[in-house]
Amino acid sequence: MADSPALPGARWSVDAGARDAEQPPLRNLLDSDASSERSLGMEFLCYHRDRPGSLPLRDELLEEHWSYMDQYEKEMIARGPTLADDGDTPTGSVHIVDLPDPAAARAFAFDEPNYQAGVYRDVLLRRWRNLLGHTMWDFAGGPADGHRYLVIGLGAGQAADLAVPADRDELIAYGPLLSDDGATWLGTAVLARAPDPEAARALLTPERYAGVEVHNWQFGGRRS
Repeated sequence: MADSPALPGARWSVDAGARDAEQPPLRNLLDSDASSERSLGMEFLCYHRDRPGSLPLRDELLEEHWSYMDQYEKEMIARGPTLADDGDTPTGSVHIVDLPDPAAARAFAFDEPNYQAGVYRDVLLRRWRNLLGHTMWDFAGGPADGHRYLVIGLGAGQAADLAVPADRDELIAYGPLLSDDGATWLGTAVLARAPDPEAARALLTPERYAGVEVHNWQFGGRRS
């Protein structure tokens, strides 16, 4: 992915050693009340990745997609497409939702019109924890200023990056990926404003993951 111009005024400093020393236990995060004021049960990250050549079908189904998501307006924590390097062509669709249980999350992911019609090639669906305790609509930076990214780190074993980074003002969503029962750490997913892809990647500790993906991303939803 090509680098983007630096975002004026952004502050990015990551002390991986200090952050690692401050990691809270995973169970403490699940028992915390960070998002209790708005939580319906469990939070999930759903990332549908587009099938090559499916853009015409995606465009055709846009209103059906929006109508489907209208049903989840109260449950939505964040949403929006990932984009190719041209900043315009969609490559996938991200939704973070608050749902009663894993069965409801699977229904959300697999009943979606684009999935049913074959727009997507695969789906990443994982339980997630909203460590910021708010939605993307609470982000002080608004819907469009600066460069936005989806960062996904997939891993196993000892949990990493459970402490929210110090530069939380640039974070739109942040939290660990978990097994359905919440007992096993499987990675971290972040939506953030950052100067460039490498700064977004540095929000995580890359050596603690099997791999880290960084995708261009933008706020989604119906156009007003």
